[in-house]
Amino acid sequence: MSQNRRQFLSALGATSVAGAIATGQVNAQVPQPVRSTPATARKPTDRELSGKVAIVTGARNNLGRGFAVALARQGANVVVHYHREATKNQAEETARLVRQQGAKAILVPGDLSRVANIKRLFDETNTAFGRVDIVVHSAGSLVKKPMAEITEAEYDRVAGINSKGTFFIMQEAIRRIADNGRIINVGTSLLASTIGNYSAYAGTKAAMEDFTRALAREIDWKRNITVNTIAPGPVDTPFFRDPESPEAIAAITRLAGRLGSIEDIVPLVEFLASPQSRWVNAQTIFINGGYVTR
Repeated sequence: MSQNRRQFLSALGATSVAGAIATGQVNAQVPQPVRSTPATARKPTDRELSGKVAIVTGARNNLGRGFAVALARQGANVVVHYHREATKNQAEETARLVRQQGAKAILVPGDLSRVANIKRLFDETNTAFGRVDIVVHSAGSLVKKPMAEITEAEYDRVAGINSKGTFFIMQEAIRRIADNGRIINVGTSLLASTIGNYSAYAGTKAAMEDFTRALAREIDWKRNITVNTIAPGPVDTPFFRDPESPEAIAAITRLAGRLGSIEDIVPLVEFLASPQSRWVNAQTIFINGGYVTR
């Protein structure tokens, strides 16, 4: 493994699997971004997103941080969105890692269940950079409970981010995004699962698929904008671990073969943000090592 990739994994605070790969404790291959151009025609230093501007929601840590740093590594300037003031220090660390890649970064906070905050996110992007080319909507809210026990307040909180927030992020994105732009939503492999206690999370994320298909059809094809959803499986981050018991984690790991890592998911977003993904549109792409399929 290259020195740069070790540093990248280490900087992300990658979890057990990615960390083991980075230190050479596991003999595993890290997936590489899909390229339609022959390898001999490209240089390792190519930054194919140079001059582009990416908004990454929920970028303070976990997958969102991984996406932000990866897009910066490809040359994009990044708007680091985070939810509340209490997590600003984590968002600042993401911004530092983005700048370490030679890109520019700004921070924008806000509860994305409020449309005014979504508009402000795009306003501040335009003020800072004058354009937006890529929107990676990674923010999400999770409650794990039996359906019979979920309160109205809990449902409203989860739906406000996962459904309402997604709809209006996409609405604002299509109003403002440049031609050849990319809208990438982050869903969940639970869309194809029958695991209990995730009804509010999986159900409110399910709307993302229909929003994706509808918007992809509504866009003038001459603008060359694509809209896709990725559906990650169980990724070894605090977002996954916090609501789970050790027994549940062990059971999920047995079903999945292993938990995913941030580095397992990042190459798919890198590909979808790239020019090579120009004919990938309106799709929900599952990425989970075969954990579930549909």
